[in-house]
Amino acid sequence: MTRQKWALEVVVVPVSDVDRAKHFYSEQLGFVVDVDHQASEKARIVQMTPPGSGCSVTVGTGLVDSEPGSLKGMQLVVDDIEAAREELIGRGVDVSEIRHMENGDWVPGKGGVWNSFMFFDDPDGNSWAVQERPPAD
Repeated sequence: MTRQKWALEVVVVPVSDVDRAKHFYSEQLGFVVDVDHQASEKARIVQMTPPGSGCSVTVGTGLVDSEPGSLKGMQLVVDDIEAAREELIGRGVDVSEIRHMENGDWVPGKGGVWNSFMFFDDPDGNSWAVQERPPAD
């Protein structure tokens, strides 16, 4: 029996206002809008992909029963967290300072390999982390 490949392709983000969410994810975060489809009077699907990602996010109506703002802990990974933070600030995103874990506590500044983070919320309160990955060899 051949083992199946499993790929995470789409995460549905529960939001209260589709147009506001689309603006935030596309204009402020810079995600590419792949689809904006009014499937029916009760269902709209807006799929957006972070640059360089194999996984998209979808916001819309008629998609999930989750409360807007209930998605916590989604994580993006970048090559340069300082440059990514400056880009987000320049786009008007309220993003935390860069911090890292040290002895179980959050400490200001960059940490070691895989240990530099910043955080932000979308307009509904869905929470995101951004982590810096080590440079490719």
